[in-house]
Amino acid sequence: MQIKRFIGGSLESNGYVIYRRSGGECFIIDPGYNPRVFVDFVRGEGLRAKGIILTHLHHDHTGAAQTVSDLLECPIYMHEADAAVYRGRVDETLKDGDKLKLEDEVLKIISTPGHTKGSICIMSEKSSVCFTGDTVFDTDLGRTDLEGGSEEEMKASIRDVVDKWDNDIHIYPGHDDGCTMKQVRKYNTEFIAITEGRNR
Repeated sequence: MQIKRFIGGSLESNGYVIYRRSGGECFIIDPGYNPRVFVDFVRGEGLRAKGIILTHLHHDHTGAAQTVSDLLECPIYMHEADAAVYRGRVDETLKDGDKLKLEDEVLKIISTPGHTKGSICIMSEKSSVCFTGDTVFDTDLGRTDLEGGSEEEMKASIRDVVDKWDNDIHIYPGHDDGCTMKQVRKYNTEFIAITEGRNR
């Protein structure tokens, strides 16, 4: 998988274009700002956009979605729990276990509530990568004090879902740099506190 990251907005949010090859298909993940950078890259690489996947409903991850969708003529995907309260357009709703095809890759939708009710991660086992939105970062976890957030749900998502991922999975979060799960287990103190039972 080829991954192009764009950083923008006052919160320095990450947006991604993922694809297998120039001239092939792509998905856009969390275009929160400056729609032109996403559109220009997709067009410059000759890519065909299959859709926009939003990891959750917050504006710094969704702000440019409708414009990008209109310009590239592709649908917007969001988990059904967040779509129910999201004020923007959603064309297709997602649920835990759904799968989206990207040529010979399978993108698995993983429900990880905590930051919001409908927060998701997007896993490609073939490429050993996971786009984690605002669930888990390199050295901390997503906030749970915003509307729709839940500390208890975040703990459950970390213990029951994220901690089951192999060490070689490379995470691409909604902010900051990516890293491997091995690094998360070594340096992410919030993750360690939950998984080692100190924050139940």
